[in-house]
Amino acid sequence: MTTQEFIADSKESAIDLARILQGRPGSMVEIIFRPPSSFVVRLTTTDAGGPPPPPPPPPPPPPPPPPGGDGAIELSWGRAVGPDFKAKVIDIAKMLNCDPNFLMAAMAFETGGSFSPAIQNPRSHATGLIQFMPTTAEHLGTSIDHLKLMTAVGQLDFVQQYLKPFAGRMSALSDVYMTILFPVAVGKPDSFVLFNQGTVAYDQNSGLDTNHDGQITKAEATSLVQKKLEEGMSVRFRG
Repeated sequence: MTTQEFIADSKESAIDLARILQGRPGSMVEIIFRPPSSFVVRLTTTDAGGPPPPPPPPPPPPPPPPPGGDGAIELSWGRAVGPDFKAKVIDIAKMLNCDPNFLMAAMAFETGGSFSPAIQNPRSHATGLIQFMPTTAEHLGTSIDHLKLMTAVGQLDFVQQYLKPFAGRMSALSDVYMTILFPVAVGKPDSFVLFNQGTVAYDQNSGLDTNHDGQITKAEATSLVQKKLEEGMSVRFRG
């Protein structure tokens, strides 16, 4: 059995390449998404005694980025926000040494894809792009009432201020999200238990208990944000 992998620059290119490969006898083709923006076409061929088939032609290279600097970079959920917001997220991610797609996915999850600075959890009163808790807002020198009145671009200053202590520690999507949900878990393994049933924290985040076992692990919580990342990388939202 022989396995080969080919990198495509978009989902559409991956699908086209997979269609070409599927016609080969004794072969199985898979398309795998690899964040932040690449797709891998995996070809598994059953050896039949003869020489392996020649490799398919590589997918066309991605087009060069248009002029305009960082504002031209495509991001997960980039079509859901304005150019000023996107450019500011890219700048913040550079300063924090993290992937801007991860930050966009986390904010998309926290706001239900609205990126509204005024969106609020009716139970916990968490507010805004990363759902600032009232006590967190106070520590940042503001309040949730003030945050609700800000523009989304303006509120990014407080997102940056909040995330600054975690600079250099957010190389994975799970750690970006843990800074928002449960900072103690930054750097912990994916099996780390965040909340147990019977606590207020569990009740406020019960939707993250994907296997309904009364425990919310880092992996469970992040799996939903991963889905938001993948949704945001679709043609409909990437931009």
